[in-house]
Amino acid sequence: MVHKDAAIYFHHGFYVNLSKLLFARLFAIESDTRLYAAEVTPAKTIQRTDCPLMKLVSRRKSSTPASPKHLHQVDESVKAAFMGPRHITLPTHANARAVIWVVGLTCLAEVVLTLAEAAGLGGLALRRTFLLHGAFWNGLLAGWEPMYPFQREAMFVTYALLHGGLLHLIGNMVAVLALGGIAVARIGQKGFILLYAISAIGGGVGFALLSNSETPMVGASGAVFGLIGAWKFWEWQMRQHLGSPMRPLWQFMLGLVLLNLVLWLALSGLLAWEAHLGGFVAGVLFAAIVTPSLRYRV
Repeated sequence: MVHKDAAIYFHHGFYVNLSKLLFARLFAIESDTRLYAAEVTPAKTIQRTDCPLMKLVSRRKSSTPASPKHLHQVDESVKAAFMGPRHITLPTHANARAVIWVVGLTCLAEVVLTLAEAAGLGGLALRRTFLLHGAFWNGLLAGWEPMYPFQREAMFVTYALLHGGLLHLIGNMVAVLALGGIAVARIGQKGFILLYAISAIGGGVGFALLSNSETPMVGASGAVFGLIGAWKFWEWQMRQHLGSPMRPLWQFMLGLVLLNLVLWLALSGLLAWEAHLGGFVAGVLFAAIVTPSLRYRV
C-alpha cells in the first residue's frame, strides 16, 4: 500500500522566471495564421498518409494553388513578420477550444480541493485521498498494491490532473494557455490534445526511469514541457527555412536547463526534473514524427 503520510513530490515547472515570455505569448497573439500556411505549403496542403498518427489528428482542406507572383508576396510578408532573423514568432490560435477544455479539466480537482479546505469540509483528508488514487507513485511499479484496478497504468495520465496547490496549478495553466495555441495552429485541436496526453505520459515515463523516489509526483509540467519541446522543434524548422541563426534557440535551451537546476536546488530536490525531461523528449519526438518538415501540416 501507499504510505498515507508520504510527502508530496511535485514539480513546479519552468514558469517562475519565464513569465514575461509566457504572457507575451498569451496576450500578443497573432490572429491570422493563413500567411504561414500559404508560405510553407504554396501549392496545396500535403497530408502525411503514410504516418499512422495522422489518422488521429485533425486534417485541413487543401488551399487553392497560387501564382508565383502571389507566392513571392506571401513569402516576403511572412519573413517581414518575423521581426528580424534572430526573433522567430510562430503563428498561434487564440482561444482554441481544445486548450480551454484541457485547462478547465485540469483545474477541476485543485479548485474542488481548495474550496473544500477553505470551507472546512475535510479538505486535507480529501487531498490525501486524491493523491492516493491519482498521483504518480514509483512504488506501484515496484510491487506496491494498487488502490484500484489499472492504477499503475492510469497514473501516467491522472498525475497531470493534480497539483500541489493553486500557485502550482496557475503557473502550469498559464503556460498551457500561452503555448497551446501554437500547437493548435500547427496540428489542430485533436493534434494538440494528443500531444498534451503523450507529453504527460512521457513525463511519467521519465520520472519512472530516472527517479527512485517513493514520494508521490503530481502536476502538469511534464505536459507543459512537451508543448515546449514541440514549440522549439517547430522554431528550429522555421530557423532552418529562413536561414536564421540557431544561437537564440540553444540559449533558450541552456536557460531552461539552468532554471531547472536552480529550482531543484532551491526546493531541496523536490522538483521532478525527470518528468520535465521526459515530457520534453516526448514533445520533440511527437512533433518530429507528425510534422517532419515545414511542408507537412495536419
